[in-house]
Formats: sequence, C-alpha cells, structure tokens
Amino acid sequence: MKLKKILAITLFILFALPQTSFAFLFKKEKEAVTVQQPRAAYPPKYDSIYLEQLKKEYKKISNDEVILVALDMMKNTNADFSRRAIMGYNLTERPVKIQFKDLGAIKEDYANFDALGWKKKNDLYIYINPRHADAPPAALAALLAHEALHQDEFNSLAEETYAWTMEAAVWCEMLEIYPESNDVQHPLLQRENTLKQLFEKGGYTNKYIKKTVYANKGYQNLPQTSPGFERL
Repeated sequence: MKLKKILAITLFILFALPQTSFAFLFKKEKEAVTVQQPRAAYPPKYDSIYLEQLKKEYKKISNDEVILVALDMMKNTNADFSRRAIMGYNLTERPVKIQFKDLGAIKEDYANFDALGWKKKNDLYIYINPRHADAPPAALAALLAHEALHQDEFNSLAEETYAWTMEAAVWCEMLEIYPESNDVQHPLLQRENTLKQLFEKGGYTNKYIKKTVYANKGYQNLPQTSPGFERL
C-alpha cells in the first residue's frame, strides 16, 4: 500500500542513525505501582494460551499483560526496531523494564506526562502514566515505539522530532492492522490521533511535528541536536 511505502521511507531515515535519547536521573524514587484496571480489549488471537507464551517471552520487561500484548503487536511492523531495542538491542545491551507508575511521585512536574524515559545506572526504564493502563494496546505500542528511542541522558529537539514522528508513523500502521483500536474514547487516543493528523498534514513527513516540537514550552531549553540525532 502507498501508506506502507511512505512509512517505510520515513522510518528508514530514523533507523539509519545511531539511536540515543533522553532519560531522567534521580537518586530516589518510589516503587512502581501495580495497576488493577479493566483489561483493554484484545484481538481474538490473544487467548489465555498465547498470553502465557508472551509472559515467558517478555518476563524480563514487564508483568503487565497489556504491555505484553502491545509489544507483540509491534512485531513485523515499523515498530519492531523499538521492540528489539526494548528487548535489549540498545545502548545498555539490557532489556528495558516497562511499568505503570505515578509519575508525580518522581517529580510533581511530571504528574500529567503520558510516559517517561528513565536511566538508572546501567538500566533503562519506561514508566507509563497509570491512566493509560486501560488504553488499547495498539496505542501503547505507538507510545512505546517513541519511548524506546530514548536510551541515555541526552536529549534534543532533533531527537524529540524523530521520536514523535516515529510514534505517529507507528500509530498510522497500527490503525491499518487494528482499526478497532480507534473505536473507543481514551486520553491516549487523543494524543495519538493528534500526532496522526500532524503526520498526514505534513504529507507523512515530520514537517508539522517538527514545528510542534519546537513550539513546545517543555522543550525550550533543549539543544538543537544530541548524539545520534544531529540531522533532521
């Protein structure tokens, strides 16, 4: 399909560069919360037997079932690069641990963040706001595709532009495969569909996503580039 080709070209540019990122370093943080919320609707293939296989495959990454499903959805898509990074093909050469966590417990300013990349010593973490624990797994897959690009303490406007573009491209692809994921009302879908609109408006390029990143007040103090993200 035409969209598939455009996505492949867009993400080839992303994958051709060494992948680095921004992470937060703090000495103290509270334990990750265990989230007990209604399970998101999964496609039929995710029966109890298949879910047990995923628990074994991703046991070093997460205990949250919806995260396991999201990771599986990333297979054989443009998000597979990020999935492999999460599995350990990253700068630390260790699996990334993914948890739902009260981000305000880390710092009050982060309370309303959707997700947060974190590096502690030689380990990488992706913390997701608990309000997304009942989000469609395909939307979480797009979010994880973004966060997996963040693998160190450096960040930049270029890096964020790449990450947001990746997320938008993956969400477009997820909707081709799992169109029912967009049939519900959820805060994470508002984020993903906003990115999708910017991506499509820019002709499936980073044109408008880049403008949005550069206008984001939270990114005003970021440098233009960071290691591995020197060009846009």
